[in-house]
Amino acid sequence: MILIDEVLAFGADHIDTRLVVRPGGLFSEADGSLPASVGIELMAQSVAAFAGCHAREQGLPVELGFLLGTRNFSCNVDRFPAGSTLLIHANRSLQDDNGMCVFECRLEGSGILVEARLNVFQPRDVSTYIQEPPLTQEPSQ
Repeated sequence: MILIDEVLAFGADHIDTRLVVRPGGLFSEADGSLPASVGIELMAQSVAAFAGCHAREQGLPVELGFLLGTRNFSCNVDRFPAGSTLLIHANRSLQDDNGMCVFECRLEGSGILVEARLNVFQPRDVSTYIQEPPLTQEPSQ
């Protein structure tokens, strides 16, 4: 699922993306608006686009990452109206050697301001985190 429309710009520690809210989308309400809670997903997708842009720039494959949580979420609206243009900015404020990152994010539109800090993780070997253990058979009676 890709909700953002385009990457506007990216640099060493930031990315800017854009979305126009359209009726009939995956999370759209009956009036075509999006619930403001979708803002976290838009921020997370912007962070994923940041990682993907940097991977492609280095000739590497785009890898899977995980949103671990958010802190300091604030929002001044309960929905994003249909037709709204939303600009999402994510700035990497912390990264460790194990793939943990913190991004300061802001989503803006006409009369809209959403801010949050996202904690994300991009492991070196994703397969160790997404493999399911084999099913065990229960003994027959």
